[in-house]
Amino acid sequence: EATCDTLAEIHNLDWKAVGLGDLGKPDGYVERQVRGWAERYKKARTDDVPQVEKLGAWLEEHRPTESGATLVHNDFKYDNIVLSADLTRVLAVLDWEMATIGDPLMDLGTALGYWIEPDDPPVFQITVFGPTNRPGNLTRVEFAERWSRATGRDASDVLFYYVFALFKLAVVAQQLYKRWVDGFTKEDRYAMMLEGVQAVATSALVAVDKGRIDRLGE
Repeated sequence: EATCDTLAEIHNLDWKAVGLGDLGKPDGYVERQVRGWAERYKKARTDDVPQVEKLGAWLEEHRPTESGATLVHNDFKYDNIVLSADLTRVLAVLDWEMATIGDPLMDLGTALGYWIEPDDPPVFQITVFGPTNRPGNLTRVEFAERWSRATGRDASDVLFYYVFALFKLAVVAQQLYKRWVDGFTKEDRYAMMLEGVQAVATSALVAVDKGRIDRLGE
């Protein structure tokens, strides 16, 4: 809950008043993100992964209009926050190098993309990024609803942003895999990244097919 409330606090910040007016270009943010990450995938492509191609087409077809502009962190997850010893407060937020001014729903989607639930299908569990699937955590829907109440922003169409977050993760995995294929790294873990690309993209398509971000294991 403190993690969710902190993301809402970031999005409620008066970014112009605190001198962040030159941090980014909010107009056209969603369009640039979708097309930019699709282009990154094309440049890093090695193998034929039809799930990613299908996902990219869906995102372009369903790209929404901007919902507004706030400060966005762009990598908000458990391992980028410092919690108090009793886990009730967030003391600091780390890793701001991708921060900009943009659509806060994209930032919410990024957080949800990292948020694996205990009853998600096995393909989701492969890509777990933190202890979100342990007892006591909010569900993705509960996280989105709490964020919506705290910000006063509508999160009812969060599916697109969640799916886009998974697409980004698939692209990052593909970029790492290409580094291994091209011989820029010898680390064995990168040799397995293609499986990560397939797993994350498949997870996103499960959500697309079901038309929701919850109860994906049913």
